Amino acid sequence: MSDRYGTDVLSGDWRAPRGGRAVATEAEHGLVVEDVQTGFVGAVVRVEKAGGMHVVHLEDRRGRTRGFPLGPGFLLDGRPVVLTAPTAAAHQALAEARARTSRTASGSRAVAHSPAKVAAGSRIFVEGRHDAELVEKIWGDDLRVEGVVVELLEGVDDLSAVIRDFAPTRERRMGVLVDHLVPGTKEDRIVRAAEKLPQSRWVRILGHPYVDVWQSVRPARLGLDAWPVIERGRPWKQSVLAELGLAHSTQADVARGWKQILATVRSYSDLEPSLLASVEELIDFVTVPQED
Repeated sequence: MSDRYGTDVLSGDWRAPRGGRAVATEAEHGLVVEDVQTGFVGAVVRVEKAGGMHVVHLEDRRGRTRGFPLGPGFLLDGRPVVLTAPTAAAHQALAEARARTSRTASGSRAVAHSPAKVAAGSRIFVEGRHDAELVEKIWGDDLRVEGVVVELLEGVDDLSAVIRDFAPTRERRMGVLVDHLVPGTKEDRIVRAAEKLPQSRWVRILGHPYVDVWQSVRPARLGLDAWPVIERGRPWKQSVLAELGLAHSTQADVARGWKQILATVRSYSDLEPSLLASVEELIDFVTVPQED
């Protein structure tokens, strides 16, 4: 027998919102959610207690990170969720998974509980502090395991003199990373002269084509399609920061701007292949025994 008036409209959970009731969900690392109030979408990178409350930090696809109070107000695949702190079991499972697949920022398999070696005689030289900071962020773990120290050149104008002073040998090799190493440039002429030195057989000089190591960071990490093109004669770093809408008047501004750029780099996949290839080859040269 049919019910001419249909079912009771008050039966069931008639107060439930159209999108469904929020479901408690652990804020596990990597979980992608949307903050309803701001529309910010990002992956969970950490949960911490601050000021007496739990805060979940989300990182969006451009590398920007924002913190939100842990709890209701999030969407997961379009459905409301209440984010909760990860349980001890979840922490343990995550730690075990990371231990099985742990890799350094350079993509190498991490060596657990391995102390840094005493510094070896071989060295890798880079042009400036920003180069050194980028190499440290991506390859620092690898270099410590190998006992290789990165030193600053503060430019390559006196590269031949630096090589003579270092006095490289088979057991004390020297790798050099040069910015803007392009045929016909000043840097190219300096490198060619250095390669004629008697000690050059124990020296490997490689570089990348960019005006500055900043450009080796993939522009997508900064939300760009390409790095700004700066006319010859303009100060490059300050001009780039101006194009990015960042403070650029002083050296302190440049330092802060670089820190913001460096903060977007998470692993080797955020760098251009030309830099990756050069640094990896230099590390191999100064660490792997080779034939005379």
